[in-house]
Amino acid sequence: MMEYIGATGIPVTFDSVPIFDDIDFHFILSFAIDADPSGNPQNGKFSNYWEPSLTPESVAAIKAEHPNVKALASLSGWSLGDTVLRWQNPRNPNLWITNAFSTLKALVIKYHLDGIDIDYENFPKHGSNFAFCIGELITLLKNQSVISVATIAPYYSTVSPYLELYHGYGEVIDYVNYQFYTDKVRTAKAYLKRFEVRAKEFGEGKLLPSYEVNGRGIQGDAFFEALNLLNENGFDINGVMIFSADASLSNGFHFETRSQQFLLNSTVS
Repeated sequence: MMEYIGATGIPVTFDSVPIFDDIDFHFILSFAIDADPSGNPQNGKFSNYWEPSLTPESVAAIKAEHPNVKALASLSGWSLGDTVLRWQNPRNPNLWITNAFSTLKALVIKYHLDGIDIDYENFPKHGSNFAFCIGELITLLKNQSVISVATIAPYYSTVSPYLELYHGYGEVIDYVNYQFYTDKVRTAKAYLKRFEVRAKEFGEGKLLPSYEVNGRGIQGDAFFEALNLLNENGFDINGVMIFSADASLSNGFHFETRSQQFLLNSTVS
């Protein structure tokens, strides 16, 4: 189970989210950004911008209460305030990697994190060293035992740079949190067709279906119809990604509960 949390400025806490003990539950803190508060690029020097209620002490507490919980920092996201964030091709990629490694290591230690999620969403039109920088960063973080898990979060218009990353460094990427809600499909059959497309690109073993609470794409019971349809068509669903816990505060975390029930039942069957 993957759950983004802390991106919208709504006070939210880990202990309000239902966590099934038999499900590996990954909280994805949103976001760590290599930019200053005005959105100016900082050449790989990351700072955390997630909701302040998600403190280091609260991360340690939820992990102590639920040993099946891991915590990740998601990198970048769409924007910081009114500033749209973009991948800035570093002039010196090795310096960017060095800066990113040291600042993310500090965040991992401070916040008791287990990994990172890659969510850059805007890229240059002509060429990018994104795959090299991110792939080498993840590799270094894993080789130095700073993190144990790494995920990526492509969507329809960022498939190309993420495929380059995945094809070059797939062995250090654990899950693909593809943002299916950006494909704007609203029926189970349409969801199945999009999943088939992305499974051919990224492979189905690491690809997770996803849902945006009160947002874009498939909504309500249709999402669980889609999960069942995926199973019926031979896809082994290894997890579910939800964006986000912030939005789920208003509905009592209905989709988190049902998603974990689905995963538990799928494992049992």
